[in-house]
Amino acid sequence: MDDIPPYPPIDPTTFDLIVIGTGLPESIIAAAASTASKSVLHLDPNPFYGSHFSSLPLADLPSFLSTHSTSPSSPRPHSSEDSNEFSVLDLSTRPLYSSIDISCFSPDLLDQNSRKFNLDVAGPRVFFCADKSIELILNTGANQYMEFKSIDATFVGDNKGNLLNVPDSRAAIFKDKSMGLKEKNQLMRFFKLVQGHLAGELDVKISDEDLQSPFVDFLNKMGLPPKIKSFILYAIAMADYDQEDTGVCRDLLKTKDGIDQLALYNASIGRFQNASGALLYPIYGQGELSQAFCRRAAVKGCIYVLRMPVTALLVDKDSGCYKGVRLASGQDIFSQKLILDPTFKVTLPSGSSPPPPLQAKLPFFSQKDDRGKIARGICITATSLKPDMSNFLVVYPPRSLFPEQATSIRLLQIASNLAVCPPGMFVLYISALCDGDDQGKKLIHAVMNTLLTVPPINSESNAAVQSETTERKPTLLWSALYNQDLTLGQVDFICSTPMPDGKLNNDYLIDVAVKLFKKIYPEDEFFPQTSSENPEDDGDGDVSPET
Repeated sequence: MDDIPPYPPIDPTTFDLIVIGTGLPESIIAAAASTASKSVLHLDPNPFYGSHFSSLPLADLPSFLSTHSTSPSSPRPHSSEDSNEFSVLDLSTRPLYSSIDISCFSPDLLDQNSRKFNLDVAGPRVFFCADKSIELILNTGANQYMEFKSIDATFVGDNKGNLLNVPDSRAAIFKDKSMGLKEKNQLMRFFKLVQGHLAGELDVKISDEDLQSPFVDFLNKMGLPPKIKSFILYAIAMADYDQEDTGVCRDLLKTKDGIDQLALYNASIGRFQNASGALLYPIYGQGELSQAFCRRAAVKGCIYVLRMPVTALLVDKDSGCYKGVRLASGQDIFSQKLILDPTFKVTLPSGSSPPPPLQAKLPFFSQKDDRGKIARGICITATSLKPDMSNFLVVYPPRSLFPEQATSIRLLQIASNLAVCPPGMFVLYISALCDGDDQGKKLIHAVMNTLLTVPPINSESNAAVQSETTERKPTLLWSALYNQDLTLGQVDFICSTPMPDGKLNNDYLIDVAVKLFKKIYPEDEFFPQTSSENPEDDGDGDVSPET
């Protein structure tokens, strides 16, 4: 019996653009192309939107990670049959996750509530109120499909479990009890200098020489103490690597870039009437962003087909140019342009030598574009890390947990008021850049051991019941630890998008989407500008950007 599902035929069979995968960059490109009056077919082999940017139920996350952690089975026999006009290059998936470790310490409780979770595959991620994501959402009308809430606060953590508040305004600096008067005055003077520079005041302008110097050197020049420097570098400027150790720092932040990040942070505070801080998080999880752009594309005529695997690319035998794709149903669909998500790679033909035009293009498909890994962890608890707060960010600067920690570690706690978990539970997202699986696990475990009580493996005790008198740290109910490859998007005769990066927001991914769109449609405008006035308070505490 044929194991291929009865896929319905797609009509029409020719499009301007085919996009495979509904991750964030692909969804933005599909929406932009549809807005530019291109005919777009958007396919995804998954039964849900978002791909590696999705938010999944608890029961579905392990299987998704597992599916993308092993090499694929051999292609279907029919997919490699060439026609007289074109060569057929089989598509396969590449493993993008490794060292997957799923632990459950309260199975009965979690099984009852499995479908009430929306877990981000690529967490932790947030929006700055004034970043490129919010601007794009407002300018494109995607805000009609999303709602947000404010992240309550940002903290800097240490190896003793302390969480120190990061003051984000003059009022917050004066109220802060963790800093002495001298530290408060130093931080106030620094913020005043930055604000004067950004406002163009000549008497406080930062010199070009300082702007091109390492940001950490400029902070030292300002006489800021280690604690304040750490706040600025890692909790506001969001530096990834140890800025004071040039031997391990792979991304030394220049003063200009640091000032730009401070400007973004400052512009984000108070932008929305119903958002107290600089950061936002979408209700129902980060997967809503991809879905919002898919809906935007659908309104403009994009055709969506989920549960539709693509098995091969069709390439012209004479010119070596891309012509179309072959679906798992056996149907061939043609287009002028193609966008591939990072899951897919082209299997090089074996046996007979491909035609010369194709030989020149095939090396593109064999290039390895990995640029390291990011360790991710998802933890579920029944109590908050801070009893009086639900949604907040914690940053662990380099060396703050153990001497060999060369990168920042970020943790985001999200509660049920953002519809990502059942009432009375909390989801913690943890991430850190790393070189390999062992280092990644060490970084994530360092945070977990500092903040959480991890029950013994195979413990039959009810981890949801916690003694407040004997244990102050929340008890872990469930966790998923995994390492994700960081891949670059590629621009060639076929374009591919990147995996989620290690940053806290989506600015890099939006830049990639714009670059790819401009590559395939250099004459078209990327989302013509519309009104983007500040959203008004919708009255119930949600941040709903509306133009």
